[in-house]
Amino acid sequence: MRRRQALACVAGALVSPLAEAAASDWERRWGYPTGWGPAGWTDKEHRIGNYSGGFEQMFRARRIIAPPSASPLAPLSEDAAASFAPVAQRASAYMKAWPISGMLIARKGTVLFESYQFSRTPDMRMTSWSMAKSVTSLLLGICVDRGLVKSLEDRAEDYVPELRGTLHGGITLRNLANMSSGAAIVHDRDNPELYPRAFTRHNSDLEAAVRGWNASAEPQGTRYNYNELCPLTIGMVIRRATGKTLAAFCEEALWQPLGAEGDASWLCDGQGREFNCIGFGARLRDWGRLGQMVAQRGAIDGRQVVSARWIDECASWSEADAQARFGRAGPTFGYKFFFWHGRADGNWMMMVGHDGQRVIVERATQTVVVQTAVDQSAMWQPELNEIVRAAARSGPGL
Repeated sequence: MRRRQALACVAGALVSPLAEAAASDWERRWGYPTGWGPAGWTDKEHRIGNYSGGFEQMFRARRIIAPPSASPLAPLSEDAAASFAPVAQRASAYMKAWPISGMLIARKGTVLFESYQFSRTPDMRMTSWSMAKSVTSLLLGICVDRGLVKSLEDRAEDYVPELRGTLHGGITLRNLANMSSGAAIVHDRDNPELYPRAFTRHNSDLEAAVRGWNASAEPQGTRYNYNELCPLTIGMVIRRATGKTLAAFCEEALWQPLGAEGDASWLCDGQGREFNCIGFGARLRDWGRLGQMVAQRGAIDGRQVVSARWIDECASWSEADAQARFGRAGPTFGYKFFFWHGRADGNWMMMVGHDGQRVIVERATQTVVVQTAVDQSAMWQPELNEIVRAAARSGPGL
């Protein structure tokens, strides 16, 4: 009871006994092994280790090399740290209450808060699930910037002739990026069928899975329907438009210009193709750099990595994107080009992954909050949202 009351005082809100139980359950697991457990590749006992390097040992992965020098992420001055202390204390209490492996809060190149638990360290790559879709969006934007993709109204088959005559070949890049393909697929229901075909089996083939999924539920552009086939199709387009693997293009066009401090990785199917709907691994600080670049409209350390136009496109809706608009995609969120939105005005751009993975960008103040986590629960989300709001209001203006 004393510990719970102390956490409540620090956080400014009651930390529930259920939250404490959730955290202590993970804290009891010593060693954090990697590999396959009784429940499979996301077995709870192995999840902490798998998300911080284990998946790279279990599946094929391509390495994405960091540049010789990193873009700066400066520590807070002593005075600034004192002004941000209440938010830092709240974030620390929140981490202790939930199975959060790492958390970083930054603004304009300055780290306001950084913490790890469960013996995770800053040099570990944290493998994302669907946050990888937002990385795919940035690569698509660079293709548009360079004229490698001429129009979002082009169809996938315009770039990948093997898709002609298939459902996904005839979908526009805009509708694919807005999860509005019209395919007859339900994410939770159909992933157990899709994943073995496209990723987990030793002979899996994501391109064959895309070509073979041809049932249609409705005309394209009708409805937002989150699924893995849309980003996988966009990944096929990027490979063909660039003539490179996604990892090679990411290294040249995104990771090196970003000034990442560590190598990244991307999990692959049995053919060695990046399974780009999930599986992008990066250090916590480099996830923060990606968020910072988005907050700064595609620029970082004096380099324009992705055009401001693309970032602005990802944060706004035209009539062509109406089905993914905030309140239309879902009652409390919007979606655009593989980014989630927590506000109707596009001010909260989010990379979202399973098991509590988040990069939240508050664009108005250029505040970035990164969370790597290992368990899926909606119960922590309100407190995380409050931390984002408090961080955007607090600390140095920078």
